[in-house]
Formats: sequence, C-alpha cells, structure tokens
Amino acid sequence: MPDATIDDPANVVIRPVTRPDLPTLLALYQHLNADDPLVELSVAESRFADILAHPGMTIFAAFDGEKAVSSVTLAVIPNLTRGGAPYALIENVVTHGDCRRRGLAGTVIRKAIAAAWERNCYKVMLLTGSKEPATLRFYANCGFTQDKTGFQIRRPA
Repeated sequence: MPDATIDDPANVVIRPVTRPDLPTLLALYQHLNADDPLVELSVAESRFADILAHPGMTIFAAFDGEKAVSSVTLAVIPNLTRGGAPYALIENVVTHGDCRRRGLAGTVIRKAIAAAWERNCYKVMLLTGSKEPATLRFYANCGFTQDKTGFQIRRPA
C-alpha cells in the first residue's frame, strides 16, 4: 500500500467526504479489514451515492491534502422514544497504517460526536470487535463507556 506519511500535521483537515473523495476513501478502507474483498468500482460508486444521499449519514475523514488518512461513519437515527431524540452509531473507524498513533482517529471521532450532539442525539454508540486493551482504552479516552452488552448476527454464507 502506498506510503501515507503526513507531510505537515497542521495541514490535516477534517470534513465530511464528498463524491470526489471516493478513490481515496476506498484506499483508506483497505487498512480497516485487510481480508475484505475489494468492491467493484461501479458497486462502490452506487453505494457511495446512496450513503451521501441518505439522511443522517455522514462519513467524516481527516485529509492530508487530497488523501484521506482517517475516517469514521456516523449514522443519526430518528427515534420515537426519549422524547423523540435521535441516537447515533459510529462505524468503520479506520486510520491508515502509516498514520496511526497521531491522534487522528480520536479527532475524527470527536468531530462525529459533536455532529451527533448538534443533531440533538441523546447518545452515540460504537461497537468494536477488538478485544485489545489498547483499542478499548482508546475508545474510553474518546469518552465512550463500556456499560452495555452488544449482540450481532451475520448473514449466513
């Protein structure tokens, strides 16, 4: 994978992704799950258009120039409980392997959390499959508490 060393951390910009960012986002996602199959470009373009058009969905990314080096997906979900306050989910937290341990993911997560609060969400949830103490500590340092029990079911092969 190409080198993604940040030239000047002061030049990193965090913003929602837009249509022209798809190629750099797809390159970044290779650092999330290395065993994931690559998505065909036509499928990726269609899915990305769906994401960008979906109300309440935002992918925030840290950009070094035109290159995405860290990102998270925020989904704000309408709700009929809690006085109608929505809630949010954060998913697909990833930082380029060459750019880790520089505070990028934490900064992008905090940007997503701030966006959730701006949308009046009453909570933000995040699940991780990692059991690594450093990863769990990282999320705790971002303000998350590990006080719920999460379950998932995956589609059978």
